[in-house]
Amino acid sequence: MPRIVFVLVPSVHLLEVAAPAQVFSIATDLGCDYRLHYVSDEPEVRSVQGLSLNVDVEWPPLTADDLVVVPGWRGPERMIGAGNARRLREHHAAGGTVAGICAGADALGRAGLLDGRRCTTHHAIQEDLARAYPATTVVRDVLYVSDDRIVTCAGVASATDLALHLVSVRNGPVVAAAVARTMVVYAGRDGGDPQLSPVLRHRSHVDEAVHRIQDLIDGRFTERLPLSLLAKAAGCSERSVTRLFRRAIGTTPLAYQQILRLERAEHLIDRGATVDAAAREVGFTDARMLRTLRARKQHERG
Repeated sequence: MPRIVFVLVPSVHLLEVAAPAQVFSIATDLGCDYRLHYVSDEPEVRSVQGLSLNVDVEWPPLTADDLVVVPGWRGPERMIGAGNARRLREHHAAGGTVAGICAGADALGRAGLLDGRRCTTHHAIQEDLARAYPATTVVRDVLYVSDDRIVTCAGVASATDLALHLVSVRNGPVVAAAVARTMVVYAGRDGGDPQLSPVLRHRSHVDEAVHRIQDLIDGRFTERLPLSLLAKAAGCSERSVTRLFRRAIGTTPLAYQQILRLERAEHLIDRGATVDAAAREVGFTDARMLRTLRARKQHERG
């Protein structure tokens, strides 16, 4: 039962707490069973919007499956305490994932988690972050970046995109799409970053037949899916499947399935799996195909 722990500081931005919390709460309603916790150095945290939040001062016990999130705040850098910075560092060292929203990236930097890694933050403070942590590669003007279980985002509304991506990685794109639809959010924003979840990148169209095909592929992307099965899901002929798919999202059903397989394989490799094991897990019969796709992705990234 994964825990989502929000580490709050004074003058925290409400939306950067509420948006990801809403995503994980709805995912729980859909059966993912997250437990949300809110911690700080003091039992009450006043947000920059004026609302005060009652939180815990003691952290819950954590495992590698848990996620720690530091929402952004308005004010000076380095507002997170040394004790909480140490807890961030220890959680990542134990195999856990740590996320920084907007100015929350500075907290990750203070914990020593950004050195040698790629990250991002709000465009208004990205140059400040780059100067404060010169050993870090700050990726400008993207929604979010994921690097070795360190995830950062631009903040404000992009906190929703970040949380949907994390749900997609952990629970699958079908669940993430269901959460997005429940929240009535636009699930097709292109963050401009290669790590962006396909469920967010390819769902901006309005073709319900193609959405039904994607729902099928999202839920069974490790399987061989014949055109006849996709056509049945869409309620059209086999000849129409590829044409409709290309028109809606600019690629073929097979290419879309490979994108999902690659994303899941990258996650498994990031968690310690070998390329061969990851290839088998996501449905490739030959690991050479996975290596080819990874090399192509790296080349496109430049």
